[in-house]
Amino acid sequence: MSGATTAAYLARRAAQKERVRILYRRALKDTLNWAVHRHLFYQDASDLREKFEANRHVEDLDTIDKLVAAGEATYDKWRHPDPYIVPWAPGGSKFTRNPVPPSGIEIVYDYGRENND
Repeated sequence: MSGATTAAYLARRAAQKERVRILYRRALKDTLNWAVHRHLFYQDASDLREKFEANRHVEDLDTIDKLVAAGEATYDKWRHPDPYIVPWAPGGSKFTRNPVPPSGIEIVYDYGRENND
């Protein structure tokens, strides 16, 4: 391999590793949405890890691209329709529950301790 070919190979391989890492993390987090109890999640997480580990030995770049694309399609197909969102995160039930007051409104934090001179 020449230097340019090696660099291109390494860049493509790094991009693939990143796609696999992102896919695994998303699938693992989505598994929490499907598992009602923690002991069920641990088994599902173990099964998911086995699926990823089964293809760890693959070295052909085109085959890896096909496997990642198939994994992403499977993830999109089985994604939870109503995922759990932390209440204070965007989309959560408490997000912006106490919004910042509009400009021009003053908040008095020392209510009851005013100077009565």
